Amino acid sequence: MLIHGGGGTWRQWRPVIPLLEPQHEVLAVNLIGHWGGPSPPAGVEASIDLFVDGVERDMDAAGWSTAHVAGTSLGGLAALVLAKRGRARTCTAIATVAGWEKGGDLGLRLVARSYGLFHRVTRLMARDPARWSRRPRLRRLLYWHHFARPERMDPADTAHMIVGMANCAILPSLLAWAREHPGPRGLDEIRCPVQLVFPAKDRVFPRRRYGRRLIDALPDAEVHDLPGAGHVATWDDPELVARVILEFTSRHVNDHL
Repeated sequence: MLIHGGGGTWRQWRPVIPLLEPQHEVLAVNLIGHWGGPSPPAGVEASIDLFVDGVERDMDAAGWSTAHVAGTSLGGLAALVLAKRGRARTCTAIATVAGWEKGGDLGLRLVARSYGLFHRVTRLMARDPARWSRRPRLRRLLYWHHFARPERMDPADTAHMIVGMANCAILPSLLAWAREHPGPRGLDEIRCPVQLVFPAKDRVFPRRRYGRRLIDALPDAEVHDLPGAGHVATWDDPELVARVILEFTSRHVNDHL
């Protein structure tokens, strides 16, 4: 089970999926309120639990009571909450932040503002996304904070990201929820094996600033760094991401049998 980050779609995992399929049946979902995903129920507040509820429904529809779960950024946090609910055989959380206090620190507030601004800007860019994605220098200008090498991104995938962010209708209310609520608590209740994965060039949630709180919340978790990878490591180094996941799941393949 693969879960994408905030403002993205399942295609954040597209380079990794073929590398996982020889060993696993793979399902990459679109989160509620994101482009291609289900619409949120009327009157229901955006929250991490809302997203996890949607992922559980996807698992139920696939006939999976549990799964090896991996998520990146917001998807990593969703994966941890899914594991807390007992739905994960193993959990891999990549480029994830958790355990913030209400309102967050200055860094998290700046991240929220930048996401809000980018959401508004991409709504204009999405009218002609190829214009902004075809040139390597423009890709670097747009995504230097999310990728270590955005100029190497495929133009079609970059255009998809622009449209996906523009059509992430739930993003403003998600950012508002995150300002008014602390991060999920009780992650130490997770009973399945967990690995926390930190891209070395993550400029959104760098380990040096946010890693310690997450590691302290999950003292039994394995911890790995991804050298050379940015926040969206699934595109920067899909082979390394796949290897880290597969080495972990292979060591725990029989845990739930």
